[in-house]
Amino acid sequence: MEKKSEEFLNFIKSRESTRNFAFQKIDQNFIKEILECGRWAPSGLNNQPWKVCIVTHPTVKRMLSECTKYGGIINNAFTNLVIFLDNEKGYNRVKDIEACGAFMQNILLGAHAMNLGAVWLGEILNQKEEVNKIFKMNTEEFELMGVIAIGVIDEEKEQKDKKERTRRPIDDFVDWF
Repeated sequence: MEKKSEEFLNFIKSRESTRNFAFQKIDQNFIKEILECGRWAPSGLNNQPWKVCIVTHPTVKRMLSECTKYGGIINNAFTNLVIFLDNEKGYNRVKDIEACGAFMQNILLGAHAMNLGAVWLGEILNQKEEVNKIFKMNTEEFELMGVIAIGVIDEEKEQKDKKERTRRPIDDFVDWF
């Protein structure tokens, strides 16, 4: 295997969810670069069925944080990307949801590449109607897919909270035919 390929594979495997952020501003161009990574995610018919609301304002962060038990993460992250499925751009619900997942994974990898911490918050889906109200988004047209909190990693807190990372063995979920 080529060295670059091995480095890339190790990069993917080294990405972790970050839940502790230092209070530090992130340049808007870094956020745009991370979104650029998301933009290149695959989607059926190249329909790119995503809509993003970028939240940095403290009042909006507080409102968003009240929609989840992980509100502290939202408040402490410098930026929160609220990701919606744009149903008007969709053509096949399952494929469109999968495309949003690929979009979100690319964003997580983009943040990792920029040495920023990020975490995908899905529990907030329990309050998706409330989230839509915050952004005045019609629930028929836009469906919440999740929030990605992004910030500068608070290394000290992350180390303190660090747990062993585990993954199921490949043989647990693969059948060869």
